[in-house]
Amino acid sequence: MRPDSLIKAVIIAVGLGLAAAGPGAVCADEFSIGTWKTAQTIAPFYYADFVSGEDSVNVYPFTNPADQKNALLAGSLDMCGTTVAHAIHSASMGQPVVMVAALCNKCSALVVKKDAGIETVADLKEKRIGYVPGTMHEILLRETLSRSGLSAQTDVSLLRIDFFDMGLALSRGNIDAFLSGEPFPTLAVEKGYGKILAYPYYKEAVGDINAGMLVTRDFVEKHPEKVQQLVTAHARASRHLARHPDQWLTLASKFGTQKSILERAAANMELAWDMDAAFVSRVRALGERMQILGMIGRQPDYNELIDLSFVQQARKELIADE
Repeated sequence: MRPDSLIKAVIIAVGLGLAAAGPGAVCADEFSIGTWKTAQTIAPFYYADFVSGEDSVNVYPFTNPADQKNALLAGSLDMCGTTVAHAIHSASMGQPVVMVAALCNKCSALVVKKDAGIETVADLKEKRIGYVPGTMHEILLRETLSRSGLSAQTDVSLLRIDFFDMGLALSRGNIDAFLSGEPFPTLAVEKGYGKILAYPYYKEAVGDINAGMLVTRDFVEKHPEKVQQLVTAHARASRHLARHPDQWLTLASKFGTQKSILERAAANMELAWDMDAAFVSRVRALGERMQILGMIGRQPDYNELIDLSFVQQARKELIADE
């Protein structure tokens, strides 16, 4: 989030620009976007290449989806990334968030300690598993355990561990497994202390959905043309990076993970922007699982949470680009 002084400076600069331009001038837009510094959430960093030449995009990196969403609701951001699970949780509490595009799919893996004799999910009985509560990964972990007849309450020990600490905990033997997002699963394999036990995607239910882009209901109602500009820029940036994987991973490696690791993880990462009826169905299935698990008290109104109109228009614009 920007400091108050920077916000004031931007307001003053915009005011001076308006005065200088005169009443008939067309004013440029300045967008503020929140996302993570990961390969799978990189697209917002390249919106500037795909918006109008007069407009500018400021991207602010966050470390978790809740902080991004809170900045959005506070009015400090125009759009932000968040996990689908967090979007559902926010909407179930009545917060005025609207998902207008997908951000990424896949990216998760269940990792176990190498040479620990764990060959199936059932072998995790009485084992210690690292996880981060309230995330997509927790839901996928609980779903994976349940499908193998294991109770998350009685058959395993779930230990809350930050994503950045899971690899160290596994290598030291403090945990026997973890379910996390890339690149941490690939890092565990490459460093020799972990192996991938499962990619926990269930196509007939939740599938491989992961994260999306949020705006506020107020922003949609007051500035639909700006929302469309951002969604179309997101679609174009995502498509460009997906079509140029070497460029994508080279750029992503600047966030701190070696390109060679990202290249190995790439098969389990998918840049995304489009949403359709199947996507909505999977979001509903995820919400149902969250309620069963006690993560939300009620289902949100999915017609209010997800607005497909902007990606539908973006599809037309991308076709026109070809």
